[in-house]
Amino acid sequence: MSRWFAGFATLGLIAASASTWVHHQLLTDPTYVSACDVNSTFSCSQAYTSAYGVVGGVSVALIGVLFFAFVLGLTLLASRSKTASENLPGYVFALSTLGLAGVLYLGYASFFILGTVCLLCVGTYVAVIGLFLTSGAAAKEPMSSLPGKAVSDLGALVRTPAALSLAGLFVAGAVAAVLSFPSNTVSAAPAADGEQTAAAPTPGAAQLAEFEKWLASQPRETVAVPADGAAVVIVKFNDYQCPPCRQTYMEYKPVLAKWARQAPGKVKFVTKDFALERECNATVSGDLHAAACDAAVAVRLAREKGKTETMEEWLFANQPTLTPASVRQAARDVAGVTDMEARYADTLAQVKADTNQGAQLKVTGTPTFFMNGMRLPGLRPEFFDAAIAWELKRTQGGGD
Repeated sequence: MSRWFAGFATLGLIAASASTWVHHQLLTDPTYVSACDVNSTFSCSQAYTSAYGVVGGVSVALIGVLFFAFVLGLTLLASRSKTASENLPGYVFALSTLGLAGVLYLGYASFFILGTVCLLCVGTYVAVIGLFLTSGAAAKEPMSSLPGKAVSDLGALVRTPAALSLAGLFVAGAVAAVLSFPSNTVSAAPAADGEQTAAAPTPGAAQLAEFEKWLASQPRETVAVPADGAAVVIVKFNDYQCPPCRQTYMEYKPVLAKWARQAPGKVKFVTKDFALERECNATVSGDLHAAACDAAVAVRLAREKGKTETMEEWLFANQPTLTPASVRQAARDVAGVTDMEARYADTLAQVKADTNQGAQLKVTGTPTFFMNGMRLPGLRPEFFDAAIAWELKRTQGGGD
């Protein structure tokens, strides 16, 4: 049975280590794109940089590494002692019960709140469930006897220099890993009532220099959007049912408000529709978001009423439960749009014009950003802010 424990723990350790690497890269390299970010539905980055990516300031992925490393180490140590080996299923069952509670919560947050699937996370879920099932089947003694057995086995560990040294190394390594891991400055679970997130800290000088070097190397494309006197024109191709679109909407709002105060009229932000639904987007093969076209039409009609922000915030706040019917009802109740049915077809043609423009620019997912024709990944807010500052400086003759 210990082989099964070791096998599942190794699987979990590999998946958690890969997750930790991706999370670390996301926090240290603003241009990094994870290979497991397939689209808005399958996205590791969305999970790792969300509010559910950390617990008590510690990366969940790193906690997974420590959890599986501990189970694997416990399994190896138990193989050297007959008594500990007999008690091992109980220990693993207790640990995996806690782990199962954790992955059920994280899985729920990922699937139903963030609306995304983290493929690497699924690997850790499988490992925890495997440990839970195999240890539960092997554990014969009542769990109430486990604390006494643990005290006895800990006493034996203290009397064994090699085992004690290994335990000490594990604790020291765990503390060092937690302290050295970069802090998660992204909040991907914005409040449903539209509350703005706090401004993110300024990147370090070296990190900022590398980022600006990367910006200077990016090609530029022609994005047909009038500047209206602005020095920096930012275009976002958006889907109102896309969780990362919601995230960037909430996180970039205070950044854009800052530049509106500091450089009035110099920064223009334009939202373009790229709904992932076949009714208004010929580039998609399936209806990933069945209310996305209705949502895009609702916002356009709300704009005529001066209710753009009100409608957008309602859509993002109710994103997990949007349906065409609920969107049309909200357009009436929230934005005062009483003729959506009659004007739907004509307004949908405008949405299609946006998606056609996105297709010409080779947009394949949302959100996709262009800043003065420069395609940008979904940047953390502090780097989005830094990109605007760099582009303003460049266009006003103070940069490259």
